Amino acid sequence: MHQSLSPDRLVVPGFARVQVVETSPSTNAELAAAVRSDAAAWPAPSALVAEHQTAGRGRAGRSWEMPARAGLTVSVLLRPQVPADALGWLPLLAGLAVVRTVSDGGVAAAVKWPNDVLLPTVDTVAGLGRYRKVAGILTEVVPEAPASRAVPGVVLGIGLNVSQSATELPVPTATSLALAGCPRPDRTDVLVRLLGEVHALVRRWEQAGGDAVAAGLLDEYTAVSATLGTRVRAELAGGAGVLEGEAVGLDGSGALVVRLESGEERTVTAGDVWHLR
Repeated sequence: MHQSLSPDRLVVPGFARVQVVETSPSTNAELAAAVRSDAAAWPAPSALVAEHQTAGRGRAGRSWEMPARAGLTVSVLLRPQVPADALGWLPLLAGLAVVRTVSDGGVAAAVKWPNDVLLPTVDTVAGLGRYRKVAGILTEVVPEAPASRAVPGVVLGIGLNVSQSATELPVPTATSLALAGCPRPDRTDVLVRLLGEVHALVRRWEQAGGDAVAAGLLDEYTAVSATLGTRVRAELAGGAGVLEGEAVGLDGSGALVVRLESGEERTVTAGDVWHLR
């Protein structure tokens, strides 16, 4: 049986509010609606956590499913004090925060650009190679009143598989911390570590004025990337085409740089990226 969170242990330095609800269709949608309704009740950073999310969403409108209490479905409200053109780094920092959280629990993790978190496995699966997906991230701007002078709110949604068995996973390309060898992962401890990592990384980024390079975050992300140095197929957002080549780096905005067979380098700012080897 999957265990409930322990709200009395959900004390996260730097967080103004961490609320746990039994069920939510989508913590991202629910938190965004709550902020629009009463922003003062949700100072940044705050988090909304659901024991069971019934209609979770991933990137590109995909669904995100997990049994009740088997993983973490959490949405974090942030108001990043950085230039607007630096916000593209936020999803990458979220992926890095999950990698640091999982690795702190003794499980090696990597990130597929921009922010799918992967765990190594012994066999190969199409699009991921010798990895399985353990976490997904969805970042959304909170639309607020035009007259609002507050820094724009961003909701950072994280879904992390914690204690699922193989039969409880929705697709064969997924895994969980338990399946990867993390002994009896405590969801409350994992959540506290995760929120702490998000807070610490965002603070470093803000203190550097949104410059991920100056903050050392580009180097840290590169060190845990499963994508860089790999041949990839990038399906660009909005049906803008497909690129194939080697992922050779990130630019200053966090976009993926792909070197084509011709030697030309193209940047990918949004879309699906699949590993070809």
